[in-house]
Amino acid sequence: MLEAEAWVAIAFFIFLGVLGYFGVHNRLIQGIDTRRDRIKAELDEARRLKQEATALLAGYRRKQQEVEQEAQAIIASAKAEAERLAAEAEAKLAELIARHARLAEEKIKQAEAQAVADVRSAAADAAVAAAESILARTVKDTVADKLITQGIADAKAKLN
Repeated sequence: MLEAEAWVAIAFFIFLGVLGYFGVHNRLIQGIDTRRDRIKAELDEARRLKQEATALLAGYRRKQQEVEQEAQAIIASAKAEAERLAAEAEAKLAELIARHARLAEEKIKQAEAQAVADVRSAAADAAVAAAESILARTVKDTVADKLITQGIADAKAKLN
């Protein structure tokens, strides 16, 4: 009689024969091929997505650099504008100070001229009053009145 191992071997070969008869090996190979094709398609899709992602990343980096350059240009422009405005404000301030200084000098000159005119007027009035007083004491009657009036008029005309 046959030993147990032999029966197991015979059963195994019969099992393999039945599997071969029903074409299980073709279905198994077909399943493996289908899975291989699906995995290959997924890998191709992954490669395509990776390339798109790389291109998209490069585009975003390029845009980021452009935005940074634009920001730097805006900052430089703003700094230049601020410097220009500061210089313009400084020039206007200097002009305003110079104008105020000129106006102050003119006011001082006018005040000096007015003071000189006031002093001359006061001196003329004092001289006229003194002359009137002296003439009134020394000259009498109609001649005196005439001389006093004429002297006062002449003095006022010369001093003013």
